[in-house]
Amino acid sequence: MARKDSIQKMREVLVKRRDALRRALAGDLSLLKQLREQSGSDVVDAALDAAQDEISSQLAEVESRELANIERALDSMRQGTYGNCEICSAKIPLARLQALPYATMCIDCQRAAETGQLDLSGDANWGRVVDTGFTDADVSLTDLEM
Repeated sequence: MARKDSIQKMREVLVKRRDALRRALAGDLSLLKQLREQSGSDVVDAALDAAQDEISSQLAEVESRELANIERALDSMRQGTYGNCEICSAKIPLARLQALPYATMCIDCQRAAETGQLDLSGDANWGRVVDTGFTDADVSLTDLEM
């Protein structure tokens, strides 16, 4: 029963964090709108505003990603699969879930995924896509024609 109680407490924490992130994101977006409506008369002010907008945008992106992870964890709680590794189906240790409540993999599978030892090609979760720095400039038309 201790695991079930711990998961229930984590659910409460996740719901509170989700609600806080939703409010923060809504506030960030409305604040950005208000800032855009105010026009700065100085070039330096405009540059500072642009820099602040970029920082706010990046923070909103991080918060949005965390919100998506929390929503996914809450959904798995509703389905009864929360706390199970999505790769090997083993139970994720409570200590890991308490440290990262939206963890989807056990430590061994997470480590294998990070080091490239785990083939996730069959996994269609695009939330884990990472920019590898590959650009269209890395491919020439002659490479495609061969």
